[in-house]
Amino acid sequence: MDNAPVVHRAFRRSSAGRILAVVWQQPAATQAGILTRAQALRAGLTRAAIHARLATGRWQRVHYGVLATFGGPLPRPAQLWAAVLSAGPGAVLSHETAAELYGLAERPDPTVHVSVPAARRVVAPPGVVIHRSTRAEHGRHPALEPPRTRVEETVIDLVHTSRDADHAIAWLARAVGARLTTPARLRTAVRARYRLRWRRDVLTALDDVAAGCHSMLELRYLRLVERSHGLPSGSRQQRRNAWYDDVHYAGFGVCVELDGRLAHPVDQRFRDHRRDNAATVAGARVLRYGHADVTQRPCAVATEVATVLSANGWRGVPRRCGAGCVL
Repeated sequence: MDNAPVVHRAFRRSSAGRILAVVWQQPAATQAGILTRAQALRAGLTRAAIHARLATGRWQRVHYGVLATFGGPLPRPAQLWAAVLSAGPGAVLSHETAAELYGLAERPDPTVHVSVPAARRVVAPPGVVIHRSTRAEHGRHPALEPPRTRVEETVIDLVHTSRDADHAIAWLARAVGARLTTPARLRTAVRARYRLRWRRDVLTALDDVAAGCHSMLELRYLRLVERSHGLPSGSRQQRRNAWYDDVHYAGFGVCVELDGRLAHPVDQRFRDHRRDNAATVAGARVLRYGHADVTQRPCAVATEVATVLSANGWRGVPRRCGAGCVL
């Protein structure tokens, strides 16, 4: 009987500990194991309890006021959560980091880009770039976590920070080609920006993207080869069985396939061959060109395409693009 109250108190302490653990583990589980100190305190942990976890290495400090509830290296999701939580209220992942999350970045940038409301002053922790934006709140995706800018806002942010117009336009083509957005939505996002670099180039390019140019190489073929040399307009991204043709001159049974990769993995070569073979079975003649062909020898490419088109019934006459054209 004398021991009953002691057992009861011990039970209450252990139950409270389990409940407390659940309270802080819930936000940590949704944030890749990352908590702010404020979240930990709100969950009922004391400063002493937090310090003890840090001292024993069960937890680690990532940025000022941001904690990882585990030891060892931080996986990429934890790095992203730590960065956006360290930036405080209204912060969202943006620019190259948001592009990484949408699958748009060819090579993820180890630096984490975060946008915050323009009225806030935030000191960037190591490895984080802070962008102050008047559109941080409006441009936030309404559902996805960790917080990030919408696809259209992400693309236009990257357009604005691109080193040149070609690089800017490539983001547009890539996003539409990945079916993450549409030219119409991007055009709306462009018009919502009071200041935007490459605005005229971007608006012009969106017309070509809407016509089916889903990569920078396809845009260059359209401009440097097809238009510059007076070739007929091909249809783009037209589905044929299980494939999409880059350029299809339907009336003449000619397909042009464009490959911008510097290296061709075996599985990609196999898919290309299957697509070419399917076109041949359907009675089409297939011409395939790479980046160097289109950008360095556009006149020679135009000559080949015009020759094949003429052999298949085209009655037009190609034109030279300039004094040095070899057409």
